[in-house]
Amino acid sequence: MSAVIKHSEERLMKVLLAPVISEKATFVAEKNEQVVFLVTSDATKPEIKAAVELLFKVQVDSVQVSNRPGKVKRAGRFTGRRNQTRRAFVCLKPGQEINFTEEAK
Repeated sequence: MSAVIKHSEERLMKVLLAPVISEKATFVAEKNEQVVFLVTSDATKPEIKAAVELLFKVQVDSVQVSNRPGKVKRAGRFTGRRNQTRRAFVCLKPGQEINFTEEAK
């Protein structure tokens, strides 16, 4: 609970944007007991850990973060870029689980 005290609850509510539901995220969840979240671009590992523990009432073992550059897209002769995203791979302690289908009810 010491991690929750360091960060304001208002900030922690804004750190996690959405869970990533994809084939790769599902594979990682089953194999490594990790959950993948989209997070804000300025989120730190301790903030992500505190936010997951606060929102889902689970214990977090570790957090890995990856920055994904935006893809270059074209529309005719015009090129543009999608926004950069930041993903957090949250490893839960043994016996802990986050089930998004039950959380939504």
